[in-house]
Amino acid sequence: MTLRLTVDRDRWSAHVASYAAAIGSARLVAVVKGNGYGFGIDTLVPIAAQVSAALAVGTAHEAHRLGPVPDGVEVHVLTPSCQPLDVGPHVVLTIGHADHLPSLDGHTGAVSIKLRSSMRRYGATPEEVPRLVDAVHARGLEVCDHVLHLPLRSTSRTDDDQVAEIESWLAVLPAHAPVSVSHLTPSTFDALAHRHDDRRWRLRAGTALWHGDKSFVRLDADVVDVHPIAAGERAGYRLVPIDAPGHLIVVGAGSSQGVVPLADGRSPFHFRRTRLELLEPPHMHSAMCVVPAGAAVPARGEVVDVQRPLTTVQPDEVVWR
Repeated sequence: MTLRLTVDRDRWSAHVASYAAAIGSARLVAVVKGNGYGFGIDTLVPIAAQVSAALAVGTAHEAHRLGPVPDGVEVHVLTPSCQPLDVGPHVVLTIGHADHLPSLDGHTGAVSIKLRSSMRRYGATPEEVPRLVDAVHARGLEVCDHVLHLPLRSTSRTDDDQVAEIESWLAVLPAHAPVSVSHLTPSTFDALAHRHDDRRWRLRAGTALWHGDKSFVRLDADVVDVHPIAAGERAGYRLVPIDAPGHLIVVGAGSSQGVVPLADGRSPFHFRRTRLELLEPPHMHSAMCVVPAGAAVPARGEVVDVQRPLTTVQPDEVVWR
């Protein structure tokens, strides 16, 4: 049983290099948080250090689990905390409220101030920013940038909307204060930085940097068993009744690897471009699917495609080709 991520190394590497070059290593913050975007944090860190002068993780716990980080590479922790965080001086902590200030107790590195975007997640309001800046300086620490995490672009949210929100903050921030943003195309980011070249700008990128074109990667899982089943029989943990004859397919991937139904309840498994119907939600290490009579049936040892975001899965193997 295996959940397998296969990567076209040359095409993937070319995309990463091209995207990073479009931003510039000094302006790119390569995000490697969570599961390392499916590739694993340990895999991404050395690559991130080659293409950017800074990388970002989600939490201080992830920062502690990082392997060796090259000298001169900053590590940004994106999520604030209300508790003291024991991290090294090369780690940049984030605060977005006065209640996050205790996280700086004993800290000797730089600090990012998170701004409240239209996402309405954590972050300081315009009125709170000056007080947070003063509080950081009172501790003898440096504010290295102001961070704005924008909503995703969509049909109802254009690049112009993103830029307008960013520019609405500039009058609030200290003159020449560095700003770090997200969810902009390289060309839009470059135009913004040139228009306001009195500031230092950074772009945080994760999905756009590491995933690029989905044709670079394939997520699949092994078929571990196949057997016929008749209408009226029952199967699975919940002894689900079978409506029509066909085959039960047992796939070697489940919830422990992050393989769960899609948000609308549909199966994440496909064979020969046809979705396989789930008998019941995936178990920890396997999932049971029903293939109706007359449809293509995978054999034991064949693979089925898995439709899940790479940010939510834990592949057993990452194969580079």
